[in-house]
Amino acid sequence: MDDRTPVIIGVGEASERIDSADYEAFSPVELASRAAAAAVADAGGRGVAAAIQTLAAIRQFEVSGPNAPAPFGRTDNFPRGVARRIGADPARAILEPVGGQGPQHLVNELAQAIGRGELQLALICGSEAISTIRHLAGKGETRDWTETLGGQLEDRGFGPPLSSLDLRAHGVRTAIAHYALFENARRGQRGLDRARYALEMGRLFAPFTTVASTNPHAMSQEVFDAEALATVTPRNRLIADPFPRRMIARDQANQGAAVLIASVGQARALGVPQDRWVYLHGGADAAERMPMERQDMAAYPAAVLAARQALASAGVGVDDLALFDLYSCFPIAVFAVRDGLGIAGDDRRPLTMTGGLPFFGGAGNNYSMHAIASMIRALREADGAFGLVAANGGFLSKYSVGIYSTRPTEWRGFSSTALQAEVDGWPAPPLADEATSGIVETYTIDYSREAPAGVVVARDADGARFLAMTDPADAGLAQAMIAAEPLGAHIACHSDSEGRRVLTDFQPA
Repeated sequence: MDDRTPVIIGVGEASERIDSADYEAFSPVELASRAAAAAVADAGGRGVAAAIQTLAAIRQFEVSGPNAPAPFGRTDNFPRGVARRIGADPARAILEPVGGQGPQHLVNELAQAIGRGELQLALICGSEAISTIRHLAGKGETRDWTETLGGQLEDRGFGPPLSSLDLRAHGVRTAIAHYALFENARRGQRGLDRARYALEMGRLFAPFTTVASTNPHAMSQEVFDAEALATVTPRNRLIADPFPRRMIARDQANQGAAVLIASVGQARALGVPQDRWVYLHGGADAAERMPMERQDMAAYPAAVLAARQALASAGVGVDDLALFDLYSCFPIAVFAVRDGLGIAGDDRRPLTMTGGLPFFGGAGNNYSMHAIASMIRALREADGAFGLVAANGGFLSKYSVGIYSTRPTEWRGFSSTALQAEVDGWPAPPLADEATSGIVETYTIDYSREAPAGVVVARDADGARFLAMTDPADAGLAQAMIAAEPLGAHIACHSDSEGRRVLTDFQPA
């Protein structure tokens, strides 16, 4: 085995619930530090923390935009805040861009660096304390989590825009609204009415709740069947058509996770027992184009290509996998990859290691660090089985995949350059500069406002795609969309003084 072969040698998690007797209201840095310390302890060995050369951290929601609020203050160097608490002094500190693909992307990136002989030991970590922030703010309490550490920091920024100004102008600003458009596009392709599709989403996620119920770090351990997830009730209210509350990522989370990745030579030098080693057999990373520029809003072909390339680089197929964690912020994120890989809906292999973002918790950009930690622990007990972790960022925008196993393998490396070039070369659908009528391709209805508001993606007579929204001052057409099937409906619209297309007529197909 080449000494430069990368191996995962330690993983750790930390969490706390606001209703726990031992609740201490940890800051994000403290949660990540506790997870990092757990990863060091998990590796065993001698002097592991002091040997860390690179410490890479995932960006919290409170630093995920130039105007993102941090009500209790923030550290100026998150990676070094963690390093200081665990007795590390890495030469390089990294703060990753926004996106849930970050944990797996960093594993892929740093494994490549180790394989080239440029690095011997790295720690990747992240956390969120969103539940604590809301809990304390709701009680009128404050904390001071400000830290000024200075030192080297490779801040990679927020990343490129993931959506268009046109979508924002028409009310599609949140992740929920974007994913609702994708989800209803899939519903239309499958020819299902609202009730049957809700049950299909429920059947997908019901097994996730069973996994979460046994996970000590899960924010919700309540088990639901498909009907309970699909049925709208006061406790499971509609957020945006087609999503009740229990179908979307749970951002009320206090969770941290960390992963240690080393060269085989360094693992041996530190005395890390070989029964802790898990190999990265393959990986891939890909980025999609903007939502309105995708040929099929119901699919995620870049993610499927990334998963297939990762499998090919590992020399295994979908049928060889025993374990999965498919990123699950919304059902469509799972459906699109499951369907694209040809995994049957009744396949008995679980699609989550943690319980998924709606039930385990959607720890901001860091969820998949928990998935990797759960995968590593499970594979250590699985006698050479293969597991796939697939991490999603943005609005089905960025995807990173890793194939793991305790089965030893020589490091072959992998590249996603050709994969990305293929995605970038796909033709985009035409977009209509001006449109007055068309047929609805997909839609959503936002129930979070004082009055429901609808938005549609439609195609005009020439096949060009455009957006239109219901009039904020007139709830009539939104109510018509609620009462009848919007998919395939004929609509008419006009442009208002702000350049938005506003619905003037809605006729169900």
